[in-house]
Amino acid sequence: MRYLLSFVFAAALAQPASAADVWPSWRGPAGNGTAPADDYPTSWSTDENVAWKVDLPGGAGSTPTVWNDLIVLTTPRDGKNYILAYNMSGELQWATPLGDERPGKHRKGSGSNPSPVTDGERVFVYFKSGDFAALDFEGNVLWHHNLQEKYGEDTLWWDLGTSPVLTSKHVVVACMQTGPSYLAAFAPATGEVAWKVDRNLGAPSEAAQSYSTPVVTQHDGREILVVLGADHVTAHDAADGTLLWKISGMNPEGNEYFRSIASPVVEGDLVIAPYARGNTLTAIRLGGSGDVTKSHTVWAHDDGELSADVPTPAAKDGRVYVCDDKGTVSCLDVATGKVIAQRQLPKNRNAYSASPILAGEYLYLIREDGTVYVLKANDELELVSENELGEFTVATPAFVDGRILIRSFDRLWCIAK
Repeated sequence: MRYLLSFVFAAALAQPASAADVWPSWRGPAGNGTAPADDYPTSWSTDENVAWKVDLPGGAGSTPTVWNDLIVLTTPRDGKNYILAYNMSGELQWATPLGDERPGKHRKGSGSNPSPVTDGERVFVYFKSGDFAALDFEGNVLWHHNLQEKYGEDTLWWDLGTSPVLTSKHVVVACMQTGPSYLAAFAPATGEVAWKVDRNLGAPSEAAQSYSTPVVTQHDGREILVVLGADHVTAHDAADGTLLWKISGMNPEGNEYFRSIASPVVEGDLVIAPYARGNTLTAIRLGGSGDVTKSHTVWAHDDGELSADVPTPAAKDGRVYVCDDKGTVSCLDVATGKVIAQRQLPKNRNAYSASPILAGEYLYLIREDGTVYVLKANDELELVSENELGEFTVATPAFVDGRILIRSFDRLWCIAK
């Protein structure tokens, strides 16, 4: 059943939102894991500083997207893919089904791990089943494709993780797998295919598979897509998908199992790329043409101590913050790769899958058991608080107007002072 928004509520959503009122994609308004400056809670419990919590019908790892008063997330429900919308009081506004659920294989996976993205008029969703669609803010499906029916079956060994991204003109999906791989761009209003380019780079076996999400950035007046996976970083013209440059050699020994999960992050004119199951971290200068491996690799760490396999780094003000899967947090100077600070969070059998978020002077990190550590984003990475929700969590949180939205497998929590 779908619950329609009232006319008044829908009209309010159409008004322009301030930066503090939106979380349009899983890495935030700037696409780099940073939240607009605001007064966010740094301590809470299951009772303290909880504005509300709602039970969810199914477990998933997708991050909610937020525009003004509307929170949208994806979830499995009764064997179907569903898109749910709540208001900022935690009240369900509508629920829309979209195709049959394809359940996850891994305990951290589901059919709803890709995060939605919004352009302020529509919400775009993507599921493991291949279902890809745009909805309006009342939950109506505007257009719908099944990309696997259109372009070929999913050959990933595990569960689809890449999320759609928005350029200035298109909504783009990356498919990186064993066999035919591609980037495809669609018109946001109609779903018409704007362009599609192959991305087949000859990586061996599982190394050809990627769960990472492209990054949209600007360089020299051109909008580009930076894509990590299949032993390469590639840059594409966002207007037509043309390959501009590539970095090769990220798997020099031909390891068959270097599938990639963490996504790249852009800070200034550098791309920071975690790879090799968390064993390498590479800084790449934007620009150039062709294979720029030798000319544009600025620095690299390959000792396995300064990268991450699953969490995507956050970056701001010339620094990049990396949390590896075991809770080692590192702050590096983007320009040089020099380690500014490093801290080991309390040892625990649970890993880290959610990506770190910078909010003002604080760094937020979520362990899979729902424990959230808050650090000062300074030269000491000072531990400020340890906050326990006690629920299995792999989704990256959303930070909106002083509120933190944490999506566990069981619930959506709104943390606020």
